[in-house]
Amino acid sequence: MSGFFAIFVFVFCNMLLLTDYSSSLPLCTNMRSPITPKTPLNFCRYNGSVCCDSAEDLRLQNLFKAMNVSDLGCASLVKSILCSRCDQFSAELYRFESAPRQVPLLCNSSQHQPGGVDFCSKVWDECQNVALLNSPFSLQVGGGTPSNSTSKLSDTWQSKTAFCNAFGGSSNDESFCFDGGPVLLNSTEIPSPPSGMCLEKIGNGSYLNMVAHPDGSNRVFLSDQAGKVWLATVPEEESGETLVIDEANPFLDITDQVYSDTELGMMGLAFHPNYVQNGRFFASFNCDKVTWPQCSGRCSCNSDVGCDPSKLEPDNGGQPCQYHSIIAEFTANATTPQPSSFASVKPLEVRRIFTMGLPFTTHHAGQILFGPKDGYLYFMMGDGGSIGDPYNFAQNKKSLLGKIMRLDIDNIPSAKEIANLGLWGNYSVPGDNPFTEDEELRPEIWALGFRNPWRCSFDLERPSYFLCADVGQDQYEEVDLVTKGGNYGWRVYEGPFRYNPPKSPGGNTSASSINPIFPVMGYTHSEVNKAEESASITGGYFYRSTTDPCMYGRYIYADLYASGIWTGLETPEGSGNFTTAKIAVSCALDSPIQCGAEAGSSVTALGFIFSFGQDNRKDIFMLTSSGLYRVAKPSRCNYTCSIENVTSSSPPKSVPSPPPSPSSTGRLNNPLTLELLIIFCTLLLPFRCSLVIL
Repeated sequence: MSGFFAIFVFVFCNMLLLTDYSSSLPLCTNMRSPITPKTPLNFCRYNGSVCCDSAEDLRLQNLFKAMNVSDLGCASLVKSILCSRCDQFSAELYRFESAPRQVPLLCNSSQHQPGGVDFCSKVWDECQNVALLNSPFSLQVGGGTPSNSTSKLSDTWQSKTAFCNAFGGSSNDESFCFDGGPVLLNSTEIPSPPSGMCLEKIGNGSYLNMVAHPDGSNRVFLSDQAGKVWLATVPEEESGETLVIDEANPFLDITDQVYSDTELGMMGLAFHPNYVQNGRFFASFNCDKVTWPQCSGRCSCNSDVGCDPSKLEPDNGGQPCQYHSIIAEFTANATTPQPSSFASVKPLEVRRIFTMGLPFTTHHAGQILFGPKDGYLYFMMGDGGSIGDPYNFAQNKKSLLGKIMRLDIDNIPSAKEIANLGLWGNYSVPGDNPFTEDEELRPEIWALGFRNPWRCSFDLERPSYFLCADVGQDQYEEVDLVTKGGNYGWRVYEGPFRYNPPKSPGGNTSASSINPIFPVMGYTHSEVNKAEESASITGGYFYRSTTDPCMYGRYIYADLYASGIWTGLETPEGSGNFTTAKIAVSCALDSPIQCGAEAGSSVTALGFIFSFGQDNRKDIFMLTSSGLYRVAKPSRCNYTCSIENVTSSSPPKSVPSPPPSPSSTGRLNNPLTLELLIIFCTLLLPFRCSLVIL
């Protein structure tokens, strides 16, 4: 992507439920993402994004003063240890995935490579005979020591070896130790992007959702905007066969319940993690209360959020809250204990999970996903529509518009409890949702500040990496790395740019009052589709298949208008720093269905790129207005991938460097950023061609 850069975003993962030990993420000891303080820290001189605000900085300063360290050499080391809590990777340094520590893991040369820093020995040498009041070292041992007690290191540990056995450790590929200051990441050359992406067309149907069958087979569920779901069988790559699907006999047909229009319809489909046993699955769709009596719920424009629906103008012929967003539960085990054997189910709603009236006719998102580690249902919701989110719903913590929600659909409260709690349906709220730390938040909210999150996914190998594409207004299309309680800026920001709404009957949120998390990837409207003068991002997946080993580990996303397909690679891994590249796309000459995008032709032959899908083989699919496409072996399009022929069932150990193409690198503007990265890890109707997700 020429002439632009992707912005670094700090990552958060839920230690208890989204723990993933394969990579390090920026995270503080309070299990929140780092912040950028409004004023520099006075005591702990950490720059850029940090885990301390001015109040915590002052607390650490007062704690240091109270320790009354008499030896200057020891005092300097103790200060650095106290201030390590301000490091943006402090949760990793303090090993918060196990038991919280009072002291970070100190680098110990006995476990280091030759030439490494032996900070643990240095602390012992300088401080072993220095009296420390309320020593953090003593507090960490045996449940701590009484308050206001003075001790020396040599009082508890008889030797340097004993001390460093208790507090020392080393850096490795998955964890880091504290050496007295920020750990420098190894300099990593950014690999060139793949020379191109090869596709094969296996179906002519136009779909909006694709979900791999939970039984692990080569079957998938496909659904369209009108409200039909099909069960299909995916052929082997290079088999020459096409998708096996019976269009005349859908798995589920709820077209009489779904209201389908440009940005309305069946938007999401999810199957319970235990679907093979319990047969539970869920559909997210829009309905019209004028034509369907069961389409009835509270209006999202209400007094709780400072909005009066009587003052809203009709939008595209619809009255305020005429259309609703619904999550309905269905079942595939009504008559048999083997849900996987079902070829079709009755369109009978088992339970209404969620119902909410919508203020306008656009920006409803609607995707639903189950978290791969926690089993909770994630529900993506747009800001409700109109230009510039006039009622500022996305920043309103009492509104569910412009949010990502996290719901427990396994523990359903009683009707009385639902009413008392003011819930929007039959669900409960996970006890570790962010509202426990921010009382202003509605309890359902996991993250806020979105305009219209269009397609999110969890990385198969790193489930704490939860990426969502968010459609922009006038300037920028973005990909966000979503974390617990994160604020992604809209409508204060559009991507990395300040946004000035044309009207604000719902009031404004000041930039100084939030700590926005900026996109990790994206593109400007000026870069794409100048003829359309518009852009709309479609989020995708991290590529984890071995079909194209040169694509492995890259995040794939596209523009709705097929004005570009991009890949993003995190370099170094665990840094949150993504390098993006717009890549060439061709159709294999031996594609089972000729797709009109022969080798070297434009990607626009695909039509509208509505969505992406992933099957149980980990292959990636594009769901477009012209059909269903699968990423194929690069050699089938004469693209170069040096490791294609040696790749079997195991993922590549490194990313190859095929011929380069223009790329751009996203990074923080602060030149000290890389010097501050101490890695943290171990925590933890066919679809209409007129669809516009603006």
